[in-house]
Amino acid sequence: MPDVNLAGKRALVTGASRGIGRTVAIRLAAAGASVALNYLRRTSAAEEVAAEIRAAGGTCALVRGNISAPDQVPRIAAEAIESLGGLDIVVSNAATGVLRPALEFTPKHLQVTMETNAFALLELAKACVPHMPAGGRILAMSSLGAARVIPEYGAIAASKAALEALVRQLGAELAPRGITVNAIAAGVVDTDALEHFPSRDVIFEMTRQRSPAGRLVTVDEVADATLLLCSPLAGAITGQTITVDHGYSTIA
Repeated sequence: MPDVNLAGKRALVTGASRGIGRTVAIRLAAAGASVALNYLRRTSAAEEVAAEIRAAGGTCALVRGNISAPDQVPRIAAEAIESLGGLDIVVSNAATGVLRPALEFTPKHLQVTMETNAFALLELAKACVPHMPAGGRILAMSSLGAARVIPEYGAIAASKAALEALVRQLGAELAPRGITVNAIAAGVVDTDALEHFPSRDVIFEMTRQRSPAGRLVTVDEVADATLLLCSPLAGAITGQTITVDHGYSTIA
């Protein structure tokens, strides 16, 4: 496979101050893209990501805002476009969710989870697509939980299933514009997001035992898949959810 070269491309990554978003932003910048780092609360962490990108010779901008609030998304997109001089790539990565049995959900629990994990993709597409050229890329972060039962994961699972449905729909609708829309469903990745799982260590051990590779997925491996889907090499891939899990989901 030829090296991925994103020189001249401009990318917006949401939830870019930590975890997968941080690694994706750094990887896109290393491939030559200018990157707008969206974050909400972790200003110092976002500044550290920006400093790392700039120290390596990359170009980036910081865009603070809540992508789960529909009225903020147009402003977030506008700031990214103004800072970078345009937009070619959008990575909808920011996520949230409540962990509890489904019968304990409140309408607010489900609403907030859906707004951040699923509806934000639609609002980002509305705000960004009019400014994206042919060859544009939109990518969302899903989860194996969209199609599998994980204890106390029901609200997040529902949001990720909705997200994947939106990816299929947007992929078809934006294909005539030459813009692709895809999702990555990663296996278990050791990020600080899992610190809130009461059975975190058990999940890690069960995943290692079940995985054909005997290990977890790393943030770098998710970033590698993101880089591929955001590159010119993936022009014929759209409306798809690509699984990155070392074959975990292939085991019955």
